[in-house]
Amino acid sequence: MATRPNTLATLHVALELLKRIPRDSKISAPELQEQLKGAGIERDLRSIQRQLAMLAKHFDIECDDRNRPYGYRWNPGARGLSVQGLNAQESLLLAMAEQTLGNLLPSSLKKSMEGFFTQARGNVGPTANANLEREWLRKVRVVSETQPLLPPPIRKGVFEAVSQALYQNQWLKLNYQNSADKQTEAEVMPLGLAQQGPRIYLVCRFAGYEDERILALHRMHKAVATDKVFLRPADFDLARYASDGKFGFGEGQRIRMKFRVRKDAGRHLLESKLSADQTVSVMKDWYEITATVVDSALLWRWIWGFGKDVTNVTRIEN
Repeated sequence: MATRPNTLATLHVALELLKRIPRDSKISAPELQEQLKGAGIERDLRSIQRQLAMLAKHFDIECDDRNRPYGYRWNPGARGLSVQGLNAQESLLLAMAEQTLGNLLPSSLKKSMEGFFTQARGNVGPTANANLEREWLRKVRVVSETQPLLPPPIRKGVFEAVSQALYQNQWLKLNYQNSADKQTEAEVMPLGLAQQGPRIYLVCRFAGYEDERILALHRMHKAVATDKVFLRPADFDLARYASDGKFGFGEGQRIRMKFRVRKDAGRHLLESKLSADQTVSVMKDWYEITATVVDSALLWRWIWGFGKDVTNVTRIEN
């Protein structure tokens, strides 16, 4: 009985390794070690290498030993491990989740899920039998309402450190360069991540301050998650922060406004309202829109973007 815990632990690690071995690409022992670490399983590299060698002998797993580190994958046609097999619908769901949520998942979670993501990609890939599910990925798309822009590059290690600190409620040390090219070293309390268009922003509080700031990840030269843990502020709510217009460079002040927009330019506002209390007066060539909105730079940039198609813009005083 004394060996039972070690036996169960070894079996658990073996199952986790089998789940993460891909079919259509190769994975190395160091990469698997990182994925296991992300799942909370700490093992030295030599131990993982021994288990992989054992698994390759007893399962239909190919070991490519032509270069170091060795690469592992399931042999073509191998059934893999049936207890963790994803069906076509589960694979489609995971593939879409990876595409749309990849930038907002904690890096540790992405690493621990990489085996499932790899399997899902393979199950709905070009050579898979799941024809309808594979076709669905080509039938749906999230599109931008504005001119599409490429995401700015984020320096290596920054997203991993930021997401770890946010996930674990750890203080974060940053080397940051603002839009005026001023570089600052600071310690911040990470409170939330938000993706706005192609950019990812961190909402945080600087050490010694009680107000929130927004920092762009692509402007971070270096980020390090510290060992210091903080108690997440009970008065901060990311959903409320966003609804208050903070990402639109506002201060949360709501105003009642009225404007006229030409019918051909503003018809969509009858379908997608500015607010729940929006009212519309129909005129000959215009709609007169009245709504309560958050006062922000984003709002006024949107209004003036209509150009000559908008007129009579006024704020209604209470």
